Amino acid sequence: MSSLIETDISAYLKAHSEKDMLRFITCGSVDDGKSTLIGRLLYDSKMILEDQLATLERDSKKIGTQGQGIDFALLVDGLAAEREQGITIDVAYRFFSTDKRKFIVADTPGHEQYTRNMATGASTADLAVLMIDARKGILTQTKRHSFIVGLLGIKNIILVINKMDLVEYDQEIFDRIDQEYREFASDLGFDEIVSIPMSALAGDNILENSDNTPWYSGPTLMEHLETVEITSAHNEKPFRLPVQWVNRPNLDFRGFSGTIASGSITIGDEIISLPSAKTSTVKSIVGTKDEKQTAETGEAITLCLTDEIDVSRGDIIAKANDRPEVTDQFQAHIIWMHDDHMLSGRPYLIKTTNKTVDGVITDLRHKVNVNSLEHESAKTLSLNEVGLVNIKLSQQIAFDAYNDNKAMGSFIIIDKFTNTTIACGMINFGLRRARNVHWQAVDVDKKSRAKQKHQQPKVLWFTGLSGSGKSTIANLVEKKLHAMGNHTYLLDGDNVRHGLNKDLGFTDADRVENIRRIGEVAHLMVDSGLIVLTAFISPFRAERQMVREMMGEGEFIEVFVDTPLEVCEARDIKGLYKKARAGELKNFTGIDSPYEQPETAEIHVNTVDNTADEAAEFIVERLGL
Repeated sequence: MSSLIETDISAYLKAHSEKDMLRFITCGSVDDGKSTLIGRLLYDSKMILEDQLATLERDSKKIGTQGQGIDFALLVDGLAAEREQGITIDVAYRFFSTDKRKFIVADTPGHEQYTRNMATGASTADLAVLMIDARKGILTQTKRHSFIVGLLGIKNIILVINKMDLVEYDQEIFDRIDQEYREFASDLGFDEIVSIPMSALAGDNILENSDNTPWYSGPTLMEHLETVEITSAHNEKPFRLPVQWVNRPNLDFRGFSGTIASGSITIGDEIISLPSAKTSTVKSIVGTKDEKQTAETGEAITLCLTDEIDVSRGDIIAKANDRPEVTDQFQAHIIWMHDDHMLSGRPYLIKTTNKTVDGVITDLRHKVNVNSLEHESAKTLSLNEVGLVNIKLSQQIAFDAYNDNKAMGSFIIIDKFTNTTIACGMINFGLRRARNVHWQAVDVDKKSRAKQKHQQPKVLWFTGLSGSGKSTIANLVEKKLHAMGNHTYLLDGDNVRHGLNKDLGFTDADRVENIRRIGEVAHLMVDSGLIVLTAFISPFRAERQMVREMMGEGEFIEVFVDTPLEVCEARDIKGLYKKARAGELKNFTGIDSPYEQPETAEIHVNTVDNTADEAAEFIVERLGL
């Protein structure tokens, strides 16, 4: 086909555009030869321009690892830090093609610290090239990458047992590693595993069968890449259009714009918008250039409908006879990607293909041991760990299970305060009980209860370090409010831990759950019409914000009892700081566990310059009751 470039460039471009595309990743442990393999593929497939080749030869002599020979890894290790350390850090995407197929390959990092980048590269791949150093065999990172690849729905594996030249092309070593890997991977759901003995540096079994492995009769790497059948078939999946924009340039035009995640749509098809469940018919389809009769997966379109129905950004348009599920709770596998541990009960942002909503990980069912694939009980997940969780959202979303539709079943978790992506997830199924449990309507509501008590219910949320005076001031405030005829209730941190929360310790996860429970209790008490006072350290802003969001407008009053650590430690009425300094008390706030001060508290009191009674009087005055 390449001869057409010189004789008929139009025919060449047409033939090139009709070739199918294979996306694959290379993964495995550090220094298994992933970047070298991709560099060799690009080099042997003549996809390197002359100036690139000259730069490669120069850099190989200057910073390469192969003496005077070409260091193929430098073609894809583009970051300065990667070249200096000889490792891959970021995901490097490269395009190349042969007469039979086009390819996009993602060179993913092998170092455990950058597993999150490997998961990113694998999320769009159809096939994985898993590399193993013949000298080292199967390592922990090999198993971790294999599990993630399986979790992300990749069914085709090429097991490259690399650096065979360094073990004298020993067939016994190849056979042993191949057998061990197949035993490990038997429960990962792969459709096909093709094992190839290789030396990426020397080029053995990449484009042509090597004379160094006469005992190997299977395909070369390129042969298999060119002929492997991928069963993704996006257009055969149900139609899904995540709405990104309601397009209304004038009064005469209203359409719903987005990129088709899967399936196809034709004028006249009956559709449904979710979660509103309103139906209509497709009147017209506007593409990037003109109107179309039909549109397919990957096309950016605007749908115009025959009816004026409720459709907003974040909704999903599907065919009426093949719709996704709708739920506000689901079970999913997540890969934790941040140094800070996952905490059940902490509020996060959950972002799907076109919608971002508040959510909470309500339950960590188990985490997965990547070495044995066993399920282990745990309260939290750390960096690169995988777990099965239940998640509750603040509103319903439309979804498909990840195994049925990657685009509709995937999501990321974002930290609400830093906007950092901290996890990625794959939805298994909706928790149907979420749709069967409804808030019971009652005739006597919060408004009528508050009217009976002649007051506006609210929560006074006292926060500060241990020894700051929270409980003392909260107690004085309640006495003053009670004397004024208000109906109050005081929830104190120490008292609550004797009953409701006696099963909780002082880890970060337990602290989050402690505040979540108190928030729910306070919410019920506010609903009963009471003025609720709470005195808890509540060290994390995220949990205080979570409780604030449970309440109505103006019902959450944050009271920051601002006392410096050294003053609290000097008071040390209970002797807790002394024990914490001696190492006898772990996870003590201010010593070996953080306290995040309020940034915009409604009331701020200083107990260094004011007595507890003065602080209490100031708070009551600010309330204006």
